[in-house]
Amino acid sequence: MKHILDNARLILADHIIDRGAVVIDQGVVCAIHDRPLGAGEDLAGDELLPGLVELHTDNLEKHLMPRNGVLWPVLPAVVSHDAQCVAAGITTVFDALSVGDLENESVRLDTLHTSFAAIDQGMRAGILRADHLFHLRCELSYHDLLGELGLLIDHPAVRLISVMDHTPGQRQYRDLAQYQKYYAKKNVGWNESTFLQAVDERRARQAQYAARHKQAVVEMARARRIRLASHDDTEVDHIEEAVADGVDIAEFPTTLAAAQAAHRHGLRTVMGAPNVVRGGSHSGNIAATELARAGLLDILSSDYVPASLLHAAYLLVEQAGWTLDRAVACVSLNPARAVGLEDRGQIAIGQQADLLQVRAHDGVPLVRQVWRRGRKVF
Repeated sequence: MKHILDNARLILADHIIDRGAVVIDQGVVCAIHDRPLGAGEDLAGDELLPGLVELHTDNLEKHLMPRNGVLWPVLPAVVSHDAQCVAAGITTVFDALSVGDLENESVRLDTLHTSFAAIDQGMRAGILRADHLFHLRCELSYHDLLGELGLLIDHPAVRLISVMDHTPGQRQYRDLAQYQKYYAKKNVGWNESTFLQAVDERRARQAQYAARHKQAVVEMARARRIRLASHDDTEVDHIEEAVADGVDIAEFPTTLAAAQAAHRHGLRTVMGAPNVVRGGSHSGNIAATELARAGLLDILSSDYVPASLLHAAYLLVEQAGWTLDRAVACVSLNPARAVGLEDRGQIAIGQQADLLQVRAHDGVPLVRQVWRRGRKVF
């Protein structure tokens, strides 16, 4: 049975229909009208957007450990995380699970396989509202990275792999004082002596593992045709290394020079939506809005705040002078195409009916309803 969403402002991939209607049949958009039809569900002039596509969220971690030292049962945590994402308008979620960590005791290490299994179980059982895929974040200095990755990489829902190096003294943590400040917030009890000892140990692990692990991860991804992302590129050399490795996406470049190099080489640049909402990076790196104004931003990621994704897209209109259709594309069409998803990301005939109804209040876009493949999920 066909479902009509009528009397809405339609945000299409490259233009906007001020008053129109979308017709859905069997979970797919089958018609788009440039005028209201006077039939179906009246959206009262609210905006209708494509479902948001999130390439990198570690939001699940907050549900796994709602308080420091408190681990929550995994499947309920996944269900809560899923519901929060859908309520934010996200219909396709790449759960960014870290394979390895620099900490010896870490929720990421403790919950990697149970989280992976619970997400898989939730999708197979049909109890999750969004479509979940996997983004495996490979910490290159982790000693058992290749063994852990080998257990997961052949799952068909693994669609993105990023190579990360959080060793202090380079990339995002080139400023050691900023690095120490960040980990102090995580209640790591370092004094000056133990901090310097930890830095030395982490640099030693980098020297031992990072180069050969990166080569192996890149080869594993290439063999399976899984898209690759770099992470926290700071120098032009980092981008050139990424290009040589066959990377498609530059995640969170920390400097203007790195973002410019990524653009020259045709990499899709991802920045954090919280960076836009907060007005800058919490780590002191380049502001996402500055890259947007310079034409160097392709994709936004909610990272650790699902609700930031939609909010940031609307802020780009106000703060970077973007049109709304362009801003919406950076949270829907652009991320979908960057990872090879051709069936979603825009309101177009033949595309999945992943949609959200939005109404602004005091400049903040509020999600009113969400449909995934034509079925209301929020």
